[in-house]
Amino acid sequence: MTDDGSEFGDEIVTLEAFFDEHTMSVHLVENNPPRAKRGEPGNWELVELSERLLTFEELEVLADAIMQSAEYDSNSFIEIEEDGAAVVQLRNLRIAIARRPFADKMEISAIRPIVKLNLDDYELGPKLMKRLESRAEGILVSGSPGSGKSTFAAALAEFYSRKGNVVKTLEQPRDLQVSEEIVQYSPLDGSMEKAADVLLLVRPDFVIYDELRKNSDFQAYSDLRSAGVGMVGVVHAGSAIDALQRLILGGRVELGQVPSTVDTVIHIEDGRVSKVTSTSLKVKLPTGMSSAQRDLARPVVEVRDFEQGVLEFEMFSFGGERVVVPVRGAGTPSAGYGRRQDRGRAGESVPVSVSYSKKKVTLYAGRKFSKQRIEVFANDQYILTTVIGKNGESSIRIKTRQGSALVDAMEEGSTITAKVAE
Repeated sequence: MTDDGSEFGDEIVTLEAFFDEHTMSVHLVENNPPRAKRGEPGNWELVELSERLLTFEELEVLADAIMQSAEYDSNSFIEIEEDGAAVVQLRNLRIAIARRPFADKMEISAIRPIVKLNLDDYELGPKLMKRLESRAEGILVSGSPGSGKSTFAAALAEFYSRKGNVVKTLEQPRDLQVSEEIVQYSPLDGSMEKAADVLLLVRPDFVIYDELRKNSDFQAYSDLRSAGVGMVGVVHAGSAIDALQRLILGGRVELGQVPSTVDTVIHIEDGRVSKVTSTSLKVKLPTGMSSAQRDLARPVVEVRDFEQGVLEFEMFSFGGERVVVPVRGAGTPSAGYGRRQDRGRAGESVPVSVSYSKKKVTLYAGRKFSKQRIEVFANDQYILTTVIGKNGESSIRIKTRQGSALVDAMEEGSTITAKVAE
């Protein structure tokens, strides 16, 4: 501690001086005090490490030392070096350096992973674990910056590797914390597509792609998935449906190919799994269209809450445009992903969504309510009682009185609710 009470002296010697065991990242900006994010993903705070303002000269000296260390350290490398910008992997530190003219002032940001987790640490339930083991081969891990999505992706990489799979990563920069048997690839000659071409020759079982930003990233992800490679892509998104919308933005992936490209979206918040959705393709009349418009049936991508099986969004082409439409039941909070859920009790509210095609009306209630009788209401007026099948849904012929009444209620904009029958 110096005489003025600050933690650091007159000169910066190394970046390590700013880190302790709770530090996630350090942010050094010219004419600003040094700052750090301390805590863990989803629970951190930005703190000032000293009252002294940093100068351009000392940041320039530190930046030069970082670049030289990366050149001579066999466990470090320079990922990007452009006029005014550089990205360096210095052992376990990912460092971004910004200078003029790229930035209006000198800045050095250093990020260090402080958490390495196994998939067991996320306490995922048997249903989700079974999907990850046997069915999920096109996965998107979504979340906001700092939410812990890369940490989860690294845990998935370790999980698949322990299962006897050949696992590789595609990263820019390469900062996933994975075991030695997992080889980490970066762009080849500046191109992720070229790197993906080489990966196909290596014949991996799974590729962890961190992260998807540009059109070329989504294209490389899609190409590898189409070739039969299991894919896990990390993408910045505020929600699971936002991640899927980024996938179809600008025709990155054809709508009909979405379920075969991405079958599972795992959304991370505060370092935990907060939402899981699944996708499937059906030919039907989109929810909300009148039964008189049955000739408008088309391929529709259904986006469901994975745990409850509730239909939340539909994606389809309409008038030459790709549209993503929320349906009744969207946004229903989950009871906790993968964890065992109790059966519904008599009188308990049932989150339902409804869709219909030319021949039937389908009620989606989720597997929690399988083999249970539920009563369905429109604006609190009783319509019918039905039994939910083991797949979490019940179908009613559209020509029956109950089916017609349900369709009429939907077209009138009535609120469809349900509860477990007495």
